[in-house]
Amino acid sequence: MTWALLLEQTLNGFQLGVLLFLLAAGLTLVFGIMDLVNLAHGSLYMAGAFFCATFTDWTDSFILGVLLALPATLLLGIVVEMIALRTLYARDHLDQVLATFGIILFFNELARIVWGPEGLVIPLPGWLDGNIEIMADVFYPTFRILIIAVGLLVALGLYVLVAKTRIGMLIRAGASDRDMVGVLGVNVKMLFTLIFGLGAALAGLAGMMAGPIIEVNIGMGEEILILAFVVIVIGGIGSIRGAFVAALIVGLIDTMGRSFLDLLLKTLISGNAAETAAPALSAMLVYILMATVLFFRPQGLFAPRSG
Repeated sequence: MTWALLLEQTLNGFQLGVLLFLLAAGLTLVFGIMDLVNLAHGSLYMAGAFFCATFTDWTDSFILGVLLALPATLLLGIVVEMIALRTLYARDHLDQVLATFGIILFFNELARIVWGPEGLVIPLPGWLDGNIEIMADVFYPTFRILIIAVGLLVALGLYVLVAKTRIGMLIRAGASDRDMVGVLGVNVKMLFTLIFGLGAALAGLAGMMAGPIIEVNIGMGEEILILAFVVIVIGGIGSIRGAFVAALIVGLIDTMGRSFLDLLLKTLISGNAAETAAPALSAMLVYILMATVLFFRPQGLFAPRSG
């Protein structure tokens, strides 16, 4: 293992972490404030990627594709919230799980009808489809650096929104006691719609950032959604800061485990046994971390009031 490889995988871990944060930030707001278990959040991630692929093809520009896909995903989220999810707020979590699972199936089939069963590729402009020398003779993809930068800017923007604005005050109050917010005269339905739309836009942005790296395909949001739920459980449901810290930790652990666990095991067991055991153990690491955090801090690393 060289220092260059370690640095590259560390950056890969941060890149995965910021993607997880974009997905988990909206999920933790919806879950923490609206008390809604939304399994269909990954479908918005998928929709953002498909929108971006379509608009990029139409405009022949990835940047314009993103700028057009963001409001489209936000609008889709608002429509879904108003038509389908608003009726679930008063229902128990089992009903929410079943209903949002049905929405996943609906979106998967709708995507198959609109875009076909084959995956789509999002092409990058030349200035993003290259490498940057980050150290002497150490290069890293330009687009992955952009993903990290975008994630950090979004995290800063969310901090300012939640901590420094009136809407953020309402969000924090809703996380603590949404009934009291309604009693004080706040339009809770409108607040919930705005929160869900924001979460949809963030999930869509994550899909847009992931699209050029992985193929845009039907069901692409379901696997990463599991990691996003792990992130919000570790960070603390309703906490933006917790989602950010936990996403980076999960991203680093997942990437480092897949990259170096086999090398570590080879110092303890035979090479064939290490190569067989390493993939399974690396997949378990984030869940072991989640179980450990829940054992010592059942509310997560950051309580909801810390968001």
